[in-house]
Amino acid sequence: MISGVFRRRLWAPVGVLTSLAYLVHQRRVALAEMQGAHGQHPVDRSLLELKMVQVVFRHGARSPLKPLPQEEQVEWNVRLLEVPPQTQFDYTVTDLTGGPKPYSPLDSQYQKTVLKGGMFAGQLTKVGMWQMFALGERLKKSYVEDIPFLSPTFNPQEVFVRSTNIYRNLESTRCLLAGLFPHQKEGPIIIHTDEASSEVLYPNFHNCCSLRKRIRGRRQAASLQPGISEDLKKVKEGLGIASSDEVDFIVLLDNMAAEQAHGLLSFPTLARFTQLIEQRAVDTVLYMQSDDRESLQLVVGPFLHLLENNLLRAVDPANPAGKTRKLYLYAVHDTTLMPLLMALGIFDHKWPPFAVDVTLELYQHQESKEWFVQLYYHGEEQVPRGCPDRLCPLDKFLNTMSVYTLNPEKYHTLCSQAQVMELRNAE
Repeated sequence: MISGVFRRRLWAPVGVLTSLAYLVHQRRVALAEMQGAHGQHPVDRSLLELKMVQVVFRHGARSPLKPLPQEEQVEWNVRLLEVPPQTQFDYTVTDLTGGPKPYSPLDSQYQKTVLKGGMFAGQLTKVGMWQMFALGERLKKSYVEDIPFLSPTFNPQEVFVRSTNIYRNLESTRCLLAGLFPHQKEGPIIIHTDEASSEVLYPNFHNCCSLRKRIRGRRQAASLQPGISEDLKKVKEGLGIASSDEVDFIVLLDNMAAEQAHGLLSFPTLARFTQLIEQRAVDTVLYMQSDDRESLQLVVGPFLHLLENNLLRAVDPANPAGKTRKLYLYAVHDTTLMPLLMALGIFDHKWPPFAVDVTLELYQHQESKEWFVQLYYHGEEQVPRGCPDRLCPLDKFLNTMSVYTLNPEKYHTLCSQAQVMELRNAE
């Protein structure tokens, strides 16, 4: 979970955006015509060739972001920060254009909270490092060993890596890469990141005025909703937390998940409320984001646009073979994954755990030349909304994404609407 951010920056010139929108439209029309011509028929999977993989993953286990207001605090000893030798992997962080690493206001905020034992809030631990290393090993088995899709050494021409500019995510990415590419690298390991003001790998509440206005007060209001309110009172009483303390189910879950991942327990009674806390935390987020399409668009639409563009570039015949990257890695947060799962129609109403991943595989049929998408969550095959089967025709998958996708121009227009209204009202 994250918070944060400030100024606004346009992502691309309007002319580029218009051209890109036209390309998106043309590719969807072509794909739909192709699908209509061929019709739905059983697909011989032996004739499918893997063309591209996109992996969206949450960081590994970390310390809590906000400790519970209790006299007896869990000790977050700095020994938990020891780096396992196997996860060592040199990397450089740049902005999206290859310039210097941007300043991270969120890391500065986290360092203001020092937990008992000496750790800061939100720090990746060695438990989390091992989780991410294991995810990298799983990807290595799938895309290096089981099928020779990726080179066994890191190749920047094959792999693009992007992370939010938060240290636990950068370090999580390091550990994943160490598990995926344990051999000597072929080129510089660059992790790309963006300014907090224009980040789209998490819901940018501070930079999007319309989103901020929609969410304003809804987290506090969620705790007052029937059912949630009674359950919160029961849990706080069971844990000895005063009713006046600003602790909701999201804060409770954050501490509980962090403690459980490290075999720590502040209160024995906390385990008794595990399922209730998780479910009510999910209910709180669902209430905050409400049910309307535009709210979900503002939360995850720009990131869906990135994923969609990668797919469209891969299938564009104008792109020379071998010029499109094979693997895209995105280090995100639980606040990214939940709306992403909702948009794809595969949300299981459970909080995304540490080191969980959503993986999109793009295939082309070697005879018909049709394109298909295979979707995984936590390593399990999924059937996205609007898809007839787990192997989804690309045009149907793009239609599912298009409901919530926002290009940069549309995103900034929607985000600024509330600000324009506020300025007019102030006149």
